[in-house]
Amino acid sequence: MNILFLSTHLNAGGITSYLFTMSKGLIRRGHQVHVATSGGNMEKEFSSIGVKLLTLNIRTKSELDPKIYFALSLLAKYIRENEIDLIHAQTRVTQVMGAWLKKLTGKPFISTCHGFFKTRLSRRVVPCWGDCVIAISTAVEKHLKDDFKVREERVFLIESGIDLEQFSLIDQSARKELRARFDLGNVPVVGIVARLSDVKGQDILVEAMSRIVRDIPDAQLLLVGEGKMERALRENVEHLNLNDHVRFFSIVDKTYEMLSLFDIFAMPSRQEGLGLSIMEAQAAGLPVVASRVGGIPSLIEDGNTGVLVEPENPDELAGAIVKLFGDRARMNTIGMAGREFIKETFSADKMLDKVIYLYQQLAGKNHETDPCC
Repeated sequence: MNILFLSTHLNAGGITSYLFTMSKGLIRRGHQVHVATSGGNMEKEFSSIGVKLLTLNIRTKSELDPKIYFALSLLAKYIRENEIDLIHAQTRVTQVMGAWLKKLTGKPFISTCHGFFKTRLSRRVVPCWGDCVIAISTAVEKHLKDDFKVREERVFLIESGIDLEQFSLIDQSARKELRARFDLGNVPVVGIVARLSDVKGQDILVEAMSRIVRDIPDAQLLLVGEGKMERALRENVEHLNLNDHVRFFSIVDKTYEMLSLFDIFAMPSRQEGLGLSIMEAQAAGLPVVASRVGGIPSLIEDGNTGVLVEPENPDELAGAIVKLFGDRARMNTIGMAGREFIKETFSADKMLDKVIYLYQQLAGKNHETDPCC
């Protein structure tokens, strides 16, 4: 099959990681993958595995932005010339584009819902979910059915999978060298890899850090990511006198390398569809402390495959992290249990089996008219 993925950009992040894992697995199974985006810092990685890239001026968060409509004729031409069998959109903007492209080309169109949407009128009036929509967790599946009234037969639960080759157990010798490069030595390190936004809760983690250093004076917090909250976070770090304990890193192409700097991965999200970065940390064998929201409890059995804390509670978060640092054997046990859980439950192969089956079902049907689009 020839599959066209639509996404806003190819910068490092959760959706791009999902696309890379999907693309790599589909190509390995003999399918051709095309990705249309506005480009980004992960383009070389996609090209290296055989993905055909189409770069367009579609970097916007507005479904009314004229630039996405100017791109439609070029995309429709590309779909015809490359004999695309199916269109798969990843964001709200590209869902709108996918709906129009289906009308222009007659090709089946599906989308993946990676998280939670605000119930705006435009989403209700013009849903643009496609012939069907993939929900990445049971929490997202419920959100689609309850909040947007997407018909049950159109929603498919296919939880995101992790490429265990890419996120193997952390190599201790490489970890030692990397830590030396960043002047971390053997100090206790807690970290997070996520965009710097209110929903991810880095501000809660910074507040927790002010309590953690009372018990562990040499502890370090690494905030890996970019986003609109960076200035406010830096100001809070300054206000709490944590400049010697908190470091900021721009988002990186190779998440695995940053994970190897951590002892504990923390994700104090206020909302989370599933938690791809949590899954990557678990796959790397790191113990995870995360908030009990959205799809996160489907990844973490409290005390076994990770530690759950209540959201918006820096004291509980700090206590859980300090307790883990005080028991290295428990940290290792939880880390290994988390990796085994990902291996058995959320492998990339299991995700791909389900997605390809769905593709095959859709490609064999007539999709000339569809009220969902």
